[in-house]
Amino acid sequence: MTIVRLRNVQLRFGSTPVLTGVDLDIYPGERVGVAGPNGSGKSTLLSVIATLRSPTSGEARVLDATVGGPQAYGVRRLIGWSGHEPALFEELTLRENLHHFARLAGLDIAEADRALHQVGLEGAADRRARVCSNGMRRRADLARLLMTRPRLLLLDEAHAGLDADAIAIVDALSRRTVSAGGAVVMVSHDRMEMEKLVDRVLTLRDGRVEP
Repeated sequence: MTIVRLRNVQLRFGSTPVLTGVDLDIYPGERVGVAGPNGSGKSTLLSVIATLRSPTSGEARVLDATVGGPQAYGVRRLIGWSGHEPALFEELTLRENLHHFARLAGLDIAEADRALHQVGLEGAADRRARVCSNGMRRRADLARLLMTRPRLLLLDEAHAGLDADAIAIVDALSRRTVSAGGAVVMVSHDRMEMEKLVDRVLTLRDGRVEP
């Protein structure tokens, strides 16, 4: 069984092709990196895998649901995505943000406090997100993923702007995901840094994924 299966996936923005024939299989227990320069379509590829954007043509299945089909919405709760911008409400404190995400996931708020401690933010938990540094905001986003335990973890430039301790958190999070039978997809323009965190690295070139 594949967690992600893409066959000849093509995606256009208007008349502009972004993905031009992506074939990709990702299996349980895998950590896969996709490298490529800025503007190569890496974030767009993640958005398809996250079921947030339907391909123009081709077949895309994630967690046994067809992207763009009626089942796709139901699997989104099993997908965790950390993007360029942390998924935080600016006027809420870090603690309030995590409590909110805990309630949405049907978790006890104690899980949120535990996750904040795991990423070293217990001392800053009552600061509003808008006044926190980018590094603190990124750690809070990682705390959200630690707490919700997604089956498919999607990381967009996961190590950018993070110190060594925070990168270790990313590594621990991805290892926990695959040890539970899930999978991780990480994209980055920094292939060398990403190679430290994944099992295999592919390249997105001319809209296609290559070994």
